[in-house]
Amino acid sequence: MLQVAFLGLGAIGRPMARRIGAAGFPLTVWNRTADRARAFAGEIGARHAQTADNAVRDADVVVTCLSTSTDVDQVIDSRVAAAFKNGATLLDCTSGDPATSRRIAEKVAHRSVAFIDAPVSGGVRGAEEGTLTVMCGGDARDLERVRPVIEAFGKKIVHCGPIGAGDAVKAMNQALLALTIWGTGEALVALSKLGVSAQVALDVINASSGRSNASMNLFPERVLTRAFPRTFRLALLDKDARIAAQIARDERVPAPLTQLAADLCSLARKDLGEEADHVEAVKVIEHWAGAEVR
Repeated sequence: MLQVAFLGLGAIGRPMARRIGAAGFPLTVWNRTADRARAFAGEIGARHAQTADNAVRDADVVVTCLSTSTDVDQVIDSRVAAAFKNGATLLDCTSGDPATSRRIAEKVAHRSVAFIDAPVSGGVRGAEEGTLTVMCGGDARDLERVRPVIEAFGKKIVHCGPIGAGDAVKAMNQALLALTIWGTGEALVALSKLGVSAQVALDVINASSGRSNASMNLFPERVLTRAFPRTFRLALLDKDARIAAQIARDERVPAPLTQLAADLCSLARKDLGEEADHVEAVKVIEHWAGAEVR
């Protein structure tokens, strides 16, 4: 069995690591908050590493799942990069940015370490159920070598292209998510002010051409119930949308809607705070309009 090290035990990282361990892979875990990693290792029967370089030393596959590519770059410093096993694979499941991923890949290449950017989509529930979509950038042969590890937590595994391609696809997907949340929010607030029930409006929209994941799942489960579970932070959607806008600028693609998504997410993040759920962005629209979706 491939020996796996998992670095980063956040909301999605924990269930991903749990599924890797449950699939039978010898697993070592590390987290910047050591107590969290120690307790988690004891809970699932994994090995806890005190330091990141100790975690990666004997691993065939090192999985990172952190908030940003910058975090990964800082964790995989020169000491950790030097500790990698020759021929290992660094599988970065962070929703990152292509440029930093390429830089990290170069950092570990001297140890003949392959790099795959493999951001995921599907949220905490998808991680718990092993149904995540995994968007992969890197060499297709490297992907096949670690596919059994990815299959522990991913259902749809897509090779998107060279290093950075997975990050790019994820970022653009997130920009579209932001736009559909905002657009659906504007529509429902306006209709609520006209006296149209949000449930009635969603029934029509979801049977018509305006439907989206936001209208079909997020708004019924969160906005209509006012539950807003903290499964994916608005701060992370803000980060992803800004990556998408930067990609468009780098590729010289006019992308006013992508930039607007980034700007609106940043505005909502400042207004609602770092811990707000991504769908809570609709509260900004409600505040501006002086009306709540009902």
